[in-house]
Amino acid sequence: MVDDLTYPEHGATAGTLPEGYHHLERRARIGRGRDVFERAAAALMSWRVQRAAGLKVSADGDARPGLRVVSQLAPGITAPGRVVYVIDEPGRRGFAYGTLRGHPESGEESFLVTLDEDGEVLFTVRAFSRPATLLARAAGPLGRVAQQLIAERYIRGMRRLAAGEE
Repeated sequence: MVDDLTYPEHGATAGTLPEGYHHLERRARIGRGRDVFERAAAALMSWRVQRAAGLKVSADGDARPGLRVVSQLAPGITAPGRVVYVIDEPGRRGFAYGTLRGHPESGEESFLVTLDEDGEVLFTVRAFSRPATLLARAAGPLGRVAQQLIAERYIRGMRRLAAGEE
């Protein structure tokens, strides 16, 4: 199932990001306590974070390994992906998905919610990617700016969801 991914470094967002790609890592404090962590984790695994960021997401259920997901980035621009791994631990929950043919980029993006020993809840977005289509290559640096902006929208959406506002 992972052999249809458009890059060979499957699961690399869980460790050292591979060379030859643009790297993104954003981490933000989203609240405190077990309740915030549980709300954030539930929102993350059910694709509500992506929807809160303004994406239209089509997936057959919550994030789980092998699940195919399609996000609509803009009218006429879709981004198919597949969940590569899921983390489900008492103080860490999240997943990563990798790109499939038809995605404008090639690479992987992970989303992780953690509850640290002091009760702080953190949300981390990590990615490695490079253009996979002519349109993405033509966008050049604007594509990187767009990726940074969507990461910020994920964080804003997650803060609202973790606070129980949506």
